[in-house]
Amino acid sequence: MSVFRLLICALLLLLGACDAPVATSAAPEGITARTFQNADGSVTRIPAPPQRILSTSVAITGTLLAIDAPVVASGAAADGRFFGQWRDVAAKRNVENVWAAGNVDLEAAHAVQPDLIIVAASGADSAIEQLSALREIAPTIVLDYGSQDWQALARQLGQATSREAPVEARIAEFNAYVEVARQKIAIPDGEATIISYNGPGAPNPIARPDGVHGRLLSALGFRIEAPDPAWHVGTGGPRGDFVWAQYEQLSRLRGCTTFLIWAGDQRVKAFMDDPVLANLPSVKARQVYALGEDSFRIDYYSGTQIVDRIVQRFGK
Repeated sequence: MSVFRLLICALLLLLGACDAPVATSAAPEGITARTFQNADGSVTRIPAPPQRILSTSVAITGTLLAIDAPVVASGAAADGRFFGQWRDVAAKRNVENVWAAGNVDLEAAHAVQPDLIIVAASGADSAIEQLSALREIAPTIVLDYGSQDWQALARQLGQATSREAPVEARIAEFNAYVEVARQKIAIPDGEATIISYNGPGAPNPIARPDGVHGRLLSALGFRIEAPDPAWHVGTGGPRGDFVWAQYEQLSRLRGCTTFLIWAGDQRVKAFMDDPVLANLPSVKARQVYALGEDSFRIDYYSGTQIVDRIVQRFGK
């Protein structure tokens, strides 16, 4: 570079107009920027702890609320509503409902003015097809909520939002809550089966002992019946949490107690009145119980509700 050019650039620097590179995305003084490893293999740079989070995934929003992350807007379920287990919490925190699952609105995403956007890698509430456009609005991370429990998801969110300590405190609180509940209940004899009962003509997911539902009920003291992996229908083999079984396979279950997820008392009655299932040990013993309408996706809130239902039903 010539002396003349150096003099000109020095003058422009004094005026704040030099074309030298400026680190506009640098973190504020004293705050270290973070990098986040996304579920799709990419890496996102997060310049500073976010203050305005947009969650495009309704399944992730509950965990954000549980760790007191500053979520200001969220996508909803396909019916346009937030999940029932944390709907009131979202209302109290003025979380804006920006769209129903499957109807991503980029203009609404812009209007929220987020400094962090969260996208699910898959699922009905995934905005992965809009990932590039969302990354033009704000730093965007991708998480796979379907492969882990809410505690593991919370730890990922804690790392992304600089909230590790509140995350560990919330998990410890929940674990203590479960342990206290365990001491309050009397566990029925035999194994327990956990089913998402859909009846004939559809798969009926049966929870595995090492899935999120199985682990929660195991922590309360139940022994969970393991469904035969060979019953799984569909491609790819059974997931870690469920075996998606044909309706007819339900008659082969041997659990002395059955819990129905995504179910209320009406679903329990339908299960008990199903003639194909009349010989199940749990039906004969009339030990079939609902875990709640919001129990399919376990987060901090629905997990707490499940624990409360168990204590109410099996309290000593």
